Amino acid sequence: MFKKILIANRGEIAVRVIRACREMGIATVAVYSDVDRAALHVRKSDEAYPIGPAAATESYLRMDKILDVAKRSGAEAIHPGYGFLSENAMFAKACADAGLKFIGPTPHSMKMMGSKTSARQQMERAGVPFVPGTSRGLTSPEEGEEVAERIGYPVMLKAAAGGGGKGMRLVHTRQELRSALESAQSEAQRSFGDGEVYIEKAIVNPRHIEMQILADEHGNTVWLGERECSIQRRHQKVLEEAPSPIVDHDMRRRMGEVAVKVAQAADYTNAGTVEFLVDQQKDFYFLEMNTRLQVEHPVTELTTGFDLVHLQIRIAAGEKLPFAQSDVQIRGHAIECRIYAEDPDNNYFPSPGKITVLLQPSGPGIRRDSGMYEGWNVPMDYDPLLAKLIGFGTDRHQAIMRLERALYEYFVAGIKTNISLFRRILDDADFQSGKVDTGYLDRLLAKGNTVVTSDGPEREIKTIAAIAAGMFAVLDPALPTSKNGSTAGTSAAAAPSNWKQKGRSEALR
Repeated sequence: MFKKILIANRGEIAVRVIRACREMGIATVAVYSDVDRAALHVRKSDEAYPIGPAAATESYLRMDKILDVAKRSGAEAIHPGYGFLSENAMFAKACADAGLKFIGPTPHSMKMMGSKTSARQQMERAGVPFVPGTSRGLTSPEEGEEVAERIGYPVMLKAAAGGGGKGMRLVHTRQELRSALESAQSEAQRSFGDGEVYIEKAIVNPRHIEMQILADEHGNTVWLGERECSIQRRHQKVLEEAPSPIVDHDMRRRMGEVAVKVAQAADYTNAGTVEFLVDQQKDFYFLEMNTRLQVEHPVTELTTGFDLVHLQIRIAAGEKLPFAQSDVQIRGHAIECRIYAEDPDNNYFPSPGKITVLLQPSGPGIRRDSGMYEGWNVPMDYDPLLAKLIGFGTDRHQAIMRLERALYEYFVAGIKTNISLFRRILDDADFQSGKVDTGYLDRLLAKGNTVVTSDGPEREIKTIAAIAAGMFAVLDPALPTSKNGSTAGTSAAAAPSNWKQKGRSEALR
């Protein structure tokens, strides 16, 4: 087993990996940019090294600097987390060339699955079902028009090297295709340095469901159940859950078997995710493979009982998977909310700044993976993901109710967050009944910004009043208080249910 691991990342995922290493008795090395000097992952690690200015291109994406820190610190392996260099085959190879173990797949597998067209070609040979379209980039607008006419509109243009919705365009008619193709190619070139774009049939109102796989270096591959990832904004996942409300035992088995087939065709090792589009008839099609740990991995951990980061490290150290497919059991239900520093009242624009007050939820069935703390300055230079809040219950209804309760205990002051969005989603009748697809969130947001709860508008008014009263008490320590700890002129019932006043540890129910 490794004695020391460098985490080539930041934020909540770096903290998550550091905690896993500590549980396994492994020393950790953090790297940080100038604006992350006081970040939580730096404070939690055993060692921390600066690697450059705020810009990711000068710090977290600098392979040479990260490898130099690994050498100087004596690290034996590198965990890339997700984002940054996590799916960079050149970085995985550079680690191997430097005598370091990259905790992830091989450069060959990563390169094969990193290109959407290369992956489609490989899956076509393996007999994996995928959405009709091309398995290579379009060479001309005329070719795009011919393919679109053959498979039928609407069609989707996608960047071969893409992700996160960049280089993607939905095309409804022949008249739109040429300009859409030019726009997609241009965006793909700017975003990924590769302008290759392919075309596929657009599935109307699909669900986005993915399957977690694990593969060791001894030929063993297993699937660990699916995650429903249909709630998205601008092709970015916002809320995920496991298991999916529409997947039954037979469908889960069939999706799992296809996911294993995909992994084996790519000669894949370590943790990976096979993503599918599911149509209204519950037919599923291979979409892509993410060759890394996913943001939403906690919902799989809670419903299977397996620690994916522990297993990633053990696989990278050469160990065999400690269980077989027959040992995998899905129990309970988990739902994850991605907490972002963004302003719901300003088109979800990023909201950097200092966190002046932070009250975080806890209690039965609640997990928090967080990279923030009170007093920390959220930088504007990176993805605005602050934390993940996960609710777990014996069934979906209990998971929803626990998560909703936790969201009303969550309070962040000094910056804007999207916490109110999740309260709205969880209270929505379509979500509660599992009637979601990739267009669900756009439809919900189109209804307006009013947050309505199961207790009606009155509950919102009481919550706002309670928060205002609590902030007044915290920000003005000279405010007189009664013997029972409530502020003068304010009833105890009006105090927010999760508030902790300065100098007091009292927490009302």
